[in-house]
Amino acid sequence: MSLRRADVLLGTSALLALAALGVALVSQHVYDQQPCPWCVLQRLIFLALAAAAGVGLAWRSRLGQGLGAGGAAALAIAGVATALWHHFVAASSVSCNLSFADKLIAATGLDRLLPEVFAAYASCADAPARLLGVNYELYALALFIVLGAMALAALRRRA
Repeated sequence: MSLRRADVLLGTSALLALAALGVALVSQHVYDQQPCPWCVLQRLIFLALAAAAGVGLAWRSRLGQGLGAGGAAALAIAGVATALWHHFVAASSVSCNLSFADKLIAATGLDRLLPEVFAAYASCADAPARLLGVNYELYALALFIVLGAMALAALRRRA
């Protein structure tokens, strides 16, 4: 019974993380809200979190679910840190060129491999992307907190 509950939590986490990535891509490609390096890093974290949750969902054992949920929880913590840094530091800096986010994305090569998803086209000094008057990184922050709580609940359920 507890494995089933963990499955629901991990599956929902993966879907929510992929939905966040989808919203970001629609905002970029339909509404022309171009991402900065910190936005792109958050996209990467959402994708990695979905993959970790997917591993926990696909690996049908307590160990597999533990690794998936633990990875998702760790990535959610990284996402919280990234969203907070984005909001309080990067958004008020003139440029985020050569920042940690910019260097990390460049080091992965994803900005060259999938530029429509992982290339940063805006600077942190540009007007922030907003939805209903709220900056996107604050939505990401809230979602990372929810996803972290779900991952921890999945860990508890499988124990």
